[in-house]
Amino acid sequence: MLRVYEFYRQGFASMTVGRTLWLVIAIKVAIIFLVLKLWLFPNYLNTEYDSDAERSGAVRSSLIHK
Repeated sequence: MLRVYEFYRQGFASMTVGRTLWLVIAIKVAIIFLVLKLWLFPNYLNTEYDSDAERSGAVRSSLIHK
């Protein structure tokens, strides 16, 4: 197991272009999960219902009546 770790550690340490590519990948993942999640999946339950009981009732009726 230690040999596998050392293999990958040496590989990542010697990368030049790869670090830039990993940075681009990390930025893309952050955009996908942070920005698009907020834009495509707004939290309607917190804006339309005041209490936990109302929210759970709305979810329950939505699941049962579909």
